[in-house]
Amino acid sequence: MKQDPKTMNVAFLIYDQVEALDLNGPLDVFVKANVVHPNAYHCFTVGKTKESVYMEANTMAVIPTYDIHSCPQPDMIVVPGANPEHIMKYLKDNDFQETVLQWIKTHYDAGTVVFTVCTGSMLLSGTGILENHDITTHSMLLDALEQYNPEANVIRNVRYVDQEELITTAGITAGIDAALYLIGKHLGKETMDNIIDIFEYQNGKSES
Repeated sequence: MKQDPKTMNVAFLIYDQVEALDLNGPLDVFVKANVVHPNAYHCFTVGKTKESVYMEANTMAVIPTYDIHSCPQPDMIVVPGANPEHIMKYLKDNDFQETVLQWIKTHYDAGTVVFTVCTGSMLLSGTGILENHDITTHSMLLDALEQYNPEANVIRNVRYVDQEELITTAGITAGIDAALYLIGKHLGKETMDNIIDIFEYQNGKSES
């Protein structure tokens, strides 16, 4: 349950070998937004189950806050990426497709915004979510994204693409840029700039 009717539920998907900065970069942006603008976001992690999963290179195990069956109704789902080798394995993993990706698709169809980071967009290939949208991903997978999603328009040389109900980003740190952009969109440029100052993030200033 939301503590405040204006609070946005933001679910961060975690899965085995998830890329650390893809997850933690945007997560920290949304968490810091609550410092500047209290109760703006209810951030939580979601896994296929509540069992711990290993982040990239098995550097640490992370226990999700919820599983896909018990989590609060998300207003936004953040889908971080992983090493391309792991992404391609997930695309062939029927169980992952029928559980985790179906969970994302069901919420997307019901109006939940989906925000992919880096190769997270590639993970959604075959779900139908990317169809008829402008999308992007890490430069290493742009050609593959285009091949797997012929009904989408793959954009190159951008940091992120906002299609309202779908936001996709380029590689890794672009997730921070897109998260800052979304804070500015939701809470205003002053709040966004305050977070940039907290981060001491030199590349985050908007050009407008």
